[in-house]
Amino acid sequence: MNTPPADTRVAVISVIVEEPSCVPAINEILHAAAGSIIGRMGIPYREKNISIISVVVDAELNVINNISGRLGRLPGATVKTAYSKK
Repeated sequence: MNTPPADTRVAVISVIVEEPSCVPAINEILHAAAGSIIGRMGIPYREKNISIISVVVDAELNVINNISGRLGRLPGATVKTAYSKK
């Protein structure tokens, strides 16, 4: 396993999907960022007709911001990102 450069941060990108039509675009964005992704978990919440996706990344700050920004601009998705302090 490769050790990431010291100037990277760990972050959790949380996505709430309210419109299933945006899922292909989400998957495309995450596939392009696969080299930075540590893990991903998706939970369908059928009672509310939404899905929740948590993506853990280790990347430079600008890469994390790019991923979360692209996801956040998708109609039907709400995105929040929490960053490590180190």
